[in-house]
Amino acid sequence: MSPTRTRIKICGLTRETDVDAAVQAGADAIGFVLYPKSPRFVSPERAGELARRLPPFVTPVLLFVNASPEFIAQGVAAVPDALLQFHGDESPADCLAAGRPFLRAARIPAGAAATGFDLLKYADEFIASRAILLDALVDGYGGGGHAFDWTVFPWSHPRLNASSRLVLSGGLTPANVIDGIARVRPWAVDVSSGVEATGPDGQTLKGIKDAGRMQAFVAAVRAADTRQPPPPN
Repeated sequence: MSPTRTRIKICGLTRETDVDAAVQAGADAIGFVLYPKSPRFVSPERAGELARRLPPFVTPVLLFVNASPEFIAQGVAAVPDALLQFHGDESPADCLAAGRPFLRAARIPAGAAATGFDLLKYADEFIASRAILLDALVDGYGGGGHAFDWTVFPWSHPRLNASSRLVLSGGLTPANVIDGIARVRPWAVDVSSGVEATGPDGQTLKGIKDAGRMQAFVAAVRAADTRQPPPPN
C-alpha cells in the first residue's frame, strides 16, 4: 500500500459532461474560474449549477482574481460549500475578509528568476490559508500551461510543510506529474490546461476537458504515489 495519497484538483471546468467525467476519473476537487478575463470563466450562477452535480466529498473550489467583496459574496451564495482560491494580488487581509477557508496561489517566475521568490516568507504571510498553491507566473493569472523550476526550493523545509500544505500546479500533464510529485511531494496537485481537449488544428480548447486525459492524469498521480518513500519522521 502507498504511504500517501496525493489529492487531485481539476480546474477550469465549464460543462456538465466535463464535471461528471472529472468526478468519474477520481478528482477530489473541482475548480471553477470566476475571473471574467479568463477564457475558462463561469459566472457565479453557472458555477452553482455545475457544483450541484458534485457528489459528497468532492470539493468545489471558486477561483477569484482581485475580485470585489461583492462578487466574492455572489460566488459564495451560489456555491455555499466552496473552498475559495485567491489567484491575484490579494493581501492576507483581503483573503481573510471573505470569511471562508481559502487557498492562496503563489505565482512563481520562470527559470532562474524563481530563486528570487521567497516562498518561505510567502507561506508565513499566508499562514491562515488552508494551502499554498504553487503556480507559474504567466500573463492572465494562470492557466497558461507553463511549469516553474521544481528544483529551486527546499521542499523538505518545515515552514513549507509540503506534504500537508502545498498544492503543485502550473503546466502539469499526465507526462510530467509523476516527476513533479517525486520532487515536491505535495499534499495535492492541480491541473487545468494539461487535461484540455485540442481542436483539429492542434490548439488547446480552453475550458473544454478531455475525459481520456483526465483519466490518464489521475492514473499517473496514483502511479507516483506508489513510488514515494514513507514520509520522514
